[in-house]
Amino acid sequence: MHIAVLSDTMTDTRVAATPETVKKYETLGGKVLVQGGAGHGAGFSDQEFERAGARVAPDAATTVRHADIVLSVNRPSADVIRACKPGAIVIATMDPHRPADSLDVMASAGVSAFAMELMPRITRAQSMDVLSSQANLAGYRAVIDASSAYTRSLPMMMTAAGTVPAAQIFVMGAGVAGLQAIATARRLGAVVTATDVRPAAREQVESLGAKFIAVEDDEFKKAEAAGGYAKEMSKAYQAKQAELVSEHLRRQDIVITTALIPGRTAPILITSAMIEPMRAGSVIVDLAVERGGNVEGAKAGEVVTTANGVKILGNSSVLKVAATASNLYARNLYSFVSTLVDQRTADLAVNWDDDLIKSTNLTRGGQIVHPAFANALAS
Repeated sequence: MHIAVLSDTMTDTRVAATPETVKKYETLGGKVLVQGGAGHGAGFSDQEFERAGARVAPDAATTVRHADIVLSVNRPSADVIRACKPGAIVIATMDPHRPADSLDVMASAGVSAFAMELMPRITRAQSMDVLSSQANLAGYRAVIDASSAYTRSLPMMMTAAGTVPAAQIFVMGAGVAGLQAIATARRLGAVVTATDVRPAAREQVESLGAKFIAVEDDEFKKAEAAGGYAKEMSKAYQAKQAELVSEHLRRQDIVITTALIPGRTAPILITSAMIEPMRAGSVIVDLAVERGGNVEGAKAGEVVTTANGVKILGNSSVLKVAATASNLYARNLYSFVSTLVDQRTADLAVNWDDDLIKSTNLTRGGQIVHPAFANALAS
């Protein structure tokens, strides 16, 4: 069983395997080939991979040519997919909702592609949940980045020169990233409030010592989609929530937005008009910026300062903790790969009827097999 690990260093500093997981793949009976430089952005040298038992290849095409399993952080390029042998298993965060023709490329190449972000949120898949592992780090880092951009301290301080009040931090979206942001902000001594459209979020927010803010009407009580994700709310509810949030924003020092809807552009939560009354020096971190953004005017990878002195950070914060992010992501992938292998014979033994497989498998045997995407493309 040959396992290839691709480099994502042109667009991402994370890597899909680490020396730790290379050793585990060797125990499974796998032979690992790592593209040269794949781990550099996360602090893993080629020599470390070699000491762990991997071989190093000079380029992507050589890395994947004979691979039975190809591991990547993000979806490989069309050229790399075409360099894979038919029947190869390609595992990554595939971003299958865009662009649609990427699925055609993978199907026509004959690879079996798996999208890790489609992993079902069930108990046996917790160790494979890449969204949660990466979102945890994103929420943590968002607070660190915000505190760095904010020109005042976060905790309350009582000094001989007077008392410094605690910073007010507002977290919008109480999923994995939002909850970690709340916990981190509380550890740093801030006064934290949070909002979410899911009723279940109230208890989670309050358990971390934050105050919950939301319009809690009848629609709110039913506002949770399958799998625990937030669903899109009506225009009427959005207007009521926007009014509540707008008033709350005036008193905030730091705001962190995390709201995402699977397969959809991120909803706008904060408009330019809502930013105008905010205090100069306030900071907004938009963790959804790469999906369209929750904040009007946010730009991916940039810091935008508004006319009234509010800083908007278009944050890709998980990349700033690439070593930790890679460790967690690589373990997620290893947990999934181990379910594909007969550990008695070290041969691939994919159970195509397994719920984990059916939920994540995009293409197989020259076809787009995932019903959500095969139907969408057919229509």
